[in-house]
Amino acid sequence: MIAKITGALAHKMPGEITVDVAGVGYQVYIPLSVFYRLPEVGAQVSLFIHTHLREDALQLYGFLEHEEKQLFLLLNSVAGIGPKLAITILSGIPAEDLARALREGDQARLLSTPGVGKKLAERMIVELRDKFAALAVERVGHEDGSPLVRDAVSALLNLGYRRAEAEKSVGEITRAGAESLTAVLKEALRRLST
Repeated sequence: MIAKITGALAHKMPGEITVDVAGVGYQVYIPLSVFYRLPEVGAQVSLFIHTHLREDALQLYGFLEHEEKQLFLLLNSVAGIGPKLAITILSGIPAEDLARALREGDQARLLSTPGVGKKLAERMIVELRDKFAALAVERVGHEDGSPLVRDAVSALLNLGYRRAEAEKSVGEITRAGAESLTAVLKEALRRLST
């Protein structure tokens, strides 16, 4: 399986590019969000790849960031969403807006994306709400350079609290300056039990 490609950008157009790796050109399908951030033709490019094997084709889907690939895979896990529709969804709605729409159950925002009907929007919300919230927590913990937020949310989930409640509470407490896991959990439990 191809997981990453680095090479010269030989050709680009909205929706697909060709990456030249040691004389071999790889056709890679991309969302518009990736297309707009690509360098000029001839420059080096490095993409995280999802390899999709069908009976009649081997297709590569590329992303500049690992998180974009994870979002694509989450979308692709929903019944009724294949790789092409997942790319269309990521092209039509920024990743942060998509995560917010799923967490808040915002069907109208999802319906504004080509290819997403009412039933599919409902299925996306039901199946992906918690998964997108988990991905957001992982990103926050990674960006902070500290596992504090991740560990605190995980502990609260293990105690039976809902993810949205845990994330909100931990976020507010850490922004207020709590620096130890014990302090964060103690305050979070106090807030969540009232």
